[in-house]
Amino acid sequence: MARSRLRKLGEYLRPHWRPAALGILALFVVNLLGMYIPLLIRDGIDQLQVAFTPSQVMSYVGLVLLLASVMWVARMASRIYLFGVGRQVEFDLKQKIFNHLLALEPSYFSINTVGDLINRATSDVDNIRRLLGFAVLSLANMVFAYGLTLPVMLAIDWKLSLLSLSVYPLMFVVVVLSSDRLRQEQQIVQEELSHVSELIQEDMSGIALVKIYAQEDNERRAFAALNDNLLDANLMLAKTRNILFSLLRGLASVSLLVVLWFGSRAISSGTISVGDFVALLLFVERLVFPTALLGFTITAYQRGEVSIDRIETILTVEPKIMDRADALPLPRSQVQGALTASNLTFAYPVFASANPMPPALHRVNFEIAPQETVAVVGPIGSGKSTLANALPHLLEIAPQQIFLDGYDITQLRLHDLRSAIAYVPQESFLFSTSIRNNIRYGDPQATDEWMIAAAQQAQIHDEILNFPQQYDTLVGERGITLSGGQRQRTALARALLVDAPILILDDALSSVDNETATKILRNLSVGTNRKTVVFISHQLPAAASCDRILVMDQGRIVQAGTHATLLSQPGLYQTLWEQHRFEEALQ
Repeated sequence: MARSRLRKLGEYLRPHWRPAALGILALFVVNLLGMYIPLLIRDGIDQLQVAFTPSQVMSYVGLVLLLASVMWVARMASRIYLFGVGRQVEFDLKQKIFNHLLALEPSYFSINTVGDLINRATSDVDNIRRLLGFAVLSLANMVFAYGLTLPVMLAIDWKLSLLSLSVYPLMFVVVVLSSDRLRQEQQIVQEELSHVSELIQEDMSGIALVKIYAQEDNERRAFAALNDNLLDANLMLAKTRNILFSLLRGLASVSLLVVLWFGSRAISSGTISVGDFVALLLFVERLVFPTALLGFTITAYQRGEVSIDRIETILTVEPKIMDRADALPLPRSQVQGALTASNLTFAYPVFASANPMPPALHRVNFEIAPQETVAVVGPIGSGKSTLANALPHLLEIAPQQIFLDGYDITQLRLHDLRSAIAYVPQESFLFSTSIRNNIRYGDPQATDEWMIAAAQQAQIHDEILNFPQQYDTLVGERGITLSGGQRQRTALARALLVDAPILILDDALSSVDNETATKILRNLSVGTNRKTVVFISHQLPAAASCDRILVMDQGRIVQAGTHATLLSQPGLYQTLWEQHRFEEALQ
């Protein structure tokens, strides 16, 4: 597992190996100068003990100042390069995650919460950025510091050097023993943070529902409980980190005491010179910082390890619906709009249950001619919305079941298939921008003339003109400033603007009155630019105006025909119509 994480880090770094190499080279220069300066000071002290002159002192001071300045510039360069690599990897990962999420099918987002996905794409990516910036810098600095400094220390006095470093193996033992605990506690923190993010995202999206049911107190308590769990996890991690870091700093400082104690005796006995003693002190002090920083480096690495696993959990998910290697192109200009279903069967996957669900669609067969307007009606749960999602291949359906102009839709390029179909789902999602941008979402380059024509066809143009800023009116998050009917007709205008040959309306006019819905359908059924319309609805008067009606029940098509034909024969449609008439009489 650890090896696979390191391999992933290598993959993240590979596109940016040049700045990373330059940063590490600059860090090598820093440590090379850091090793040479104490030797220069040693030589100066020993020489000045023999012959002391102000000019010699100034020459040593000037040389040390010059080297320290070069060392400072090199250190800044190393930080700029290595931290820049971390930022570049952060950019790459966010782009990669976003692009991958766009490629996944809608069902993925029904079992993975948006709050958790947002947390992984932000907080976890940030942890990897720190790992590839701060942690790499600290680790490389420690390797260079030991690799360059230790041989020189041993050459000066190997006994005193080994005594001063005798506590360092104990530090590494402490680090190894603490690493698993730190990783587990960091993973708990990330998971609790995801839970908090999920609750915030859900409550902000459903704030109207929270207020309607007066559940503010319950939501406060729920958030307080999750926030308390996050606090406990953070405090536990902070406690472990502080104990570890304090212990590492204490052990690192012991080495200085060892040099002072045994070094003073070595000077008295003439084993080493005063210059050597000062150089050893400086060398040990140089090793204290990277060694003490090892704790922070480990924390960054542990966070990065957890975050790599959480991010790769997303990136390793293979899209279930994607273009085949031999996918067929179908330019929209060649689409006629004929739809055919042949024994269409589909069952939703069941998670954490041994009992399979009955098929949402079972052996569904129909043929819809180009430019025909067909209504699909039936009770709730009869499979209408599943059928609507299957037609543009939003569901993982088997081959040879749905055909567009004779082509199996599972063999067509997804972009070409979905460009031929304008789909307005049950929930009319609007972006938190202007009405103009929402309508032009499918075709951002559309002219105002086309946009207005689509709005007029959707029967929303006149109402938009009554808004203070008309088409530049901001609709708020998810279109909260508009009524349900206005949201649906704005979404319909968006679908009409792309002028696709096929239009699927999945109960997309449920908040529009029957008269307006019927008028919209009639507008779609006249003129030279007619579309193939699949109108899924519970509004039977609007459905009655369609060319044909398909009646669904329990995933099957149980009746098909015109409104007049279906009314003349006993069956589900007649029952639904009588129920509609009864409800109208009660109003």
